[in-house]
Amino acid sequence: MVITNNTDTSLEGEQTGKVTREKTGQREVQLQIRTNLEVILANISPDYTDTSDAPNAELYDRLRALPANDLLIKFDSFAPTFTSKLRLEADGQPVELRYIGVDIPKGIDPELVRDSYIYLQGKLPENVVALTWQWPDDYGSNVLRIKRSNEEAVSAWLKRGQASKPYLLSATTVKQSRIAIALDYVAIGFEHILPKGLDHILFVFGIFLLSIHLKPLLWQVTAFTVAHTITLGLCVYGLISVPASVVEPLIALSIAYIGIENCLSSRLHSWRIVIVFCFGLLHGMGFAGVLSEIGLPQSEFLTALITFNVGVELGQLTIILMAFIVLGRWRNKDWYRFRVVIPFSALISATGLYWTWERIFS
Repeated sequence: MVITNNTDTSLEGEQTGKVTREKTGQREVQLQIRTNLEVILANISPDYTDTSDAPNAELYDRLRALPANDLLIKFDSFAPTFTSKLRLEADGQPVELRYIGVDIPKGIDPELVRDSYIYLQGKLPENVVALTWQWPDDYGSNVLRIKRSNEEAVSAWLKRGQASKPYLLSATTVKQSRIAIALDYVAIGFEHILPKGLDHILFVFGIFLLSIHLKPLLWQVTAFTVAHTITLGLCVYGLISVPASVVEPLIALSIAYIGIENCLSSRLHSWRIVIVFCFGLLHGMGFAGVLSEIGLPQSEFLTALITFNVGVELGQLTIILMAFIVLGRWRNKDWYRFRVVIPFSALISATGLYWTWERIFS
């Protein structure tokens, strides 16, 4: 959701909108929200990074398979409940929002996520100074994009249940500082690993299990980081594009491979670093999908890209640190491989194989 007091403003993003002034002098707010209707209707919690693991997964799949017109009918009846959960405030007082309609793409492959656009309106009190926005906690995080005529768009990342800063209607849009953008994208990158990136967590943990000594572990992590940095940058700049339907099963397969190799080999072979590098290229394409949803500020494009990667790297190092704290004291024991490495690696490979099958055939 974004607010502006210019009627000719172009707006974009997950939550966007505009404020117009009627002949009576009263202002009207118009909101555009881009979201996944099926997730909302199925009541899938944002705690589930994979919707297949959610209790209402079957309902979600049925909703995804519905034609656009049928999904529209279902959401129309749910709209009052949805609208009541949103919170837009004018000078601290709630604004009553009215549901206008929803735009649902037609002819989308059921295997792909279908983003729809919800339109709302609300009357603002006279002489209102500032507006604030809050997306429901049970709907997860959200991105705000603010854009006025002849001004560059400004993005803000709001975590679950977080309210936006007050938006002054009489003021011009204030660009975020480079430091503020950097901190935002470090947080986004870190959050994509911990707690949301279970597939990346298992991959990094699998790397940790076979490397008893610090040096080979760092070599693998470095190879993985360099690789996903390369493909992340190439994807974001539009130089390469691989469908998620291809990338996601391959990422799952990379997890399975790491676990299987840990079970079959008791030492780190030279080819392991090459394989980790190749798998890192795949994971970088997965990271790019996150940034494509969030967007990057044009004025600080490189800053946001680099700091997102920093956040990802901090998340990976946190996984390794946590694993070392829990298991590090036993890594030189004779029984470490049979009691720790093989059981955990078998679980990792089984999970990776299950995800591979699920992402290809479900």
